Amino acid sequence: MSKPAAVPPDEAYTGTKPVEERHRIDEAKLGAWLASNVEGYRGPLTVLQFKGGQSNPTYRLNTPGQSYVLRRKPFGKLLPSAHAVDREFRVISALHAVGFPVARPYALCTDEGVIGAMFYIMAMVEGRVLWNGALPGCSREERGAVYRTEIETLAKLHQYDPEKLGLADYGKPGNYFARQVDRWSKQYRASETQDIPEMNRLIEWLPQTVPAQERVSIVHGDYRLDNMIFHASEPRIVAILDWELSTLGDPLADFTYFLMNWSMPPEGRSGIAGLDVKALGIPSIEEAEVLYCKLTNRTSVPDLNWYFAYNLFRITAILQGIVGRIRDGTAANVRAADSVARTIPLAQAAFGYAKKAGA
Repeated sequence: MSKPAAVPPDEAYTGTKPVEERHRIDEAKLGAWLASNVEGYRGPLTVLQFKGGQSNPTYRLNTPGQSYVLRRKPFGKLLPSAHAVDREFRVISALHAVGFPVARPYALCTDEGVIGAMFYIMAMVEGRVLWNGALPGCSREERGAVYRTEIETLAKLHQYDPEKLGLADYGKPGNYFARQVDRWSKQYRASETQDIPEMNRLIEWLPQTVPAQERVSIVHGDYRLDNMIFHASEPRIVAILDWELSTLGDPLADFTYFLMNWSMPPEGRSGIAGLDVKALGIPSIEEAEVLYCKLTNRTSVPDLNWYFAYNLFRITAILQGIVGRIRDGTAANVRAADSVARTIPLAQAAFGYAKKAGA
């Protein structure tokens, strides 16, 4: 679908760098705010920028005592409803309170006068970020354990009652896929830079064929390997990151997005299509379905072609949003230009699944 990156993604996106000039913030103002709003904070403060973070610029804040993470909205013109860091802060606060693996949230700042944009502070969680779905640095046994813990953690998220977590109004519970197709169609049109016939057809076809929604849960929205921090030496997730796209909705959105790994090419990212998963110790897609269904009391998962068409359509719309931010000068990552080359192949792949689903 897309050409391999010249630099391995774990090198291109992992770790920190000096803060880019366009992303500089007033460190003195920030330090004063932290001293007043973050329990236990003691300066002096050193600010670095994470290499990753296509959407919301993310910073590592080092102090002599501990490190923190700052996530903020981008500066400049933004699409409606995008970059809602206040929503991220709300959901991780609720989940942290019940012991789900997320970073400890410290404080939210809605005053744009501090650094120029809304932001929140959370704990810096140390551990491993794994990028390659083939898990080349792991033993056969550990690979299986990593995939099982991914499925178990997602099932745990989907079993929470949003109302009991204080998240009953975190999103509209019904018609999730219909609302998502409408949302991403609008976002795509708002950032459109070229005519992609397959996207035009998907925007017409998807709303007419939306599957019925049977359940409501918290949906992460971008549940993939590199949005997880694993324990340094155990196949255990210690934090799920990047809750920007989370809402209430159909849990099958998250699970079928996760299952896309088995159909995406192995290019150093999470895709494992064509690999000998049995030899690697990785569950088959059928085994992944069986485990998730067992943990969530389902009898089966529906035909995946519609869901795969939807998921790739949504990824294409998100990438087009990055392309639009390049045009507008607000893209957060210097490698965002890679997204330009990926939009058309992904749109074509999405429509390929749509045709299998009857389009």
